[in-house]
Amino acid sequence: DAARLAGTDPNYATRDLFNAIERGEYPAWRVYVQVMTEQEALSYKYNVFDVTKTVSQKDFPLQEVGRMVLNRNPENYFAEVEQAAFAPSNMVPGIAPSPDRMLQARLFSYADAHRYRLGANLHQIPINRPINGANTHHRDGFMAVNGNGGAAPNYWPNSFGGPHPTNKPAQVYPKNVRVEGTAARHAFADVDADYEQPGILYNMFSDDEKNRVAANIASSLSQTPEFIQRRQLKHFYRADKDYGHRVEVALKAAGSKI
Repeated sequence: DAARLAGTDPNYATRDLFNAIERGEYPAWRVYVQVMTEQEALSYKYNVFDVTKTVSQKDFPLQEVGRMVLNRNPENYFAEVEQAAFAPSNMVPGIAPSPDRMLQARLFSYADAHRYRLGANLHQIPINRPINGANTHHRDGFMAVNGNGGAAPNYWPNSFGGPHPTNKPAQVYPKNVRVEGTAARHAFADVDADYEQPGILYNMFSDDEKNRVAANIASSLSQTPEFIQRRQLKHFYRADKDYGHRVEVALKAAGSKI
């Protein structure tokens, strides 16, 4: 069905969501966080900022913090969707970025892409504008439409009432994050620890789910040269022997000669 809909009705999912909201059947998700102390993060068995790893819910249970509800459709798609500029660098007071290397790159790249797409004054577009406004010395640039600071000075310090910092970072930003280690070039190491979590996840599946995972992998992997199939199978076997076996069986069922 998914393959058929992708060819005959590619907007099915978007329309289904739109119509559900129009009917008042608002989709909602519970939002959870995992909380650990700085010392717990430093002593955990995995690097908690390694995006290829997850922190076990057995070690740090999920804590519900609220619900996210989609309760309104855009009134104008271009104004509220096409011009929206989501970026992880958009933060409210009390939230700060972690040392996660993937996040560190995205803090810059997402916002930079939006500046290229929407212009330097993208935060003046209504959908991106903070509700309470922002007092900064940012001036000029293409499509500056907020009065551009009027006659106020665009520098600090000044003696004429322009925006000024509070000098109270503790009220705005969390405490500093402690990091440890040596900055260096390291040779890539393919270690067994990198296969532990995929194996754990696989064994959380039901027998039917395991078969579907294997079949889904095989449907694409079977189209590759045999030497690639054999190389990839080694990864599945290292994660879990049954995982590798099921994928191998599914590959042969899909016509592979391995």
